[in-house]
Parts: sequence; C-alpha cells; structure tokens
Amino acid sequence: QVQLVESGGGLVQPGGSLRLSCVASGFIFSSVAMRWYRQAPGKERELVAHISYGGAFTRYADSVKGRFTISRDNAKNTVSLQMNALKPEDTAVYYCNRWPESGWGQGTQVTVSS
Repeated sequence: QVQLVESGGGLVQPGGSLRLSCVASGFIFSSVAMRWYRQAPGKERELVAHISYGGAFTRYADSVKGRFTISRDNAKNTVSLQMNALKPEDTAVYYCNRWPESGWGQGTQVTVSS
C-alpha cells in the first residue's frame, strides 16, 4: 500500500524559507519519478516540481522557478522541497506524489503571511 507522509510546513513571513519533506513507502521509490503539488483555497491542485527517479532531471512551475528546489534521497525514500523567497501566493497545502500518481497523503500546510 502506497503511503506518502508530508511534513515541514508552517507559518513564515514573506521572503522566508521552508523545507518540506515527504517519506514514501509501499513501492520501489528509486524506480519512480516524484512530484510536489500544491492546492490553495478555492483553487485546483497544481504541479509545483518534478524530479526523475535518479534525480538527474527536474522541472518546475514557472511561478516557483529560481526559488524552489526539489531533491530526493533514494536511500531514505525521501523527496524534499526547499522553498526560498516565499511569497503570500505560495500559501497552500503541499502534497507529494509519485508519477504516475497514486493515492494522496494528508499534505502539509504552508502559510506565507506577515
């Protein structure tokens, strides 16, 4: 059974940083690409970042390019999202998932506000 457990969210001021982590289980982590998504209130879930199974290839939404960095540790079944220069519009619940997608975890809330 696929399990995805996100953590690291919180309240941060504009311009601040957060690092999100996601621990995955129930599948061969090192064989699949991973993604971070987010869903803001009243909006659809959107793709934020993608990383290939080996970590060599990454892709980002235009809105986060140059500010967010996705990485993975296949030895620890973990994918991370380093978020810098945060803006109020980054406020959302953040989710990780494999690609192709499986079931969703509970997500972690990120709130950017002064």
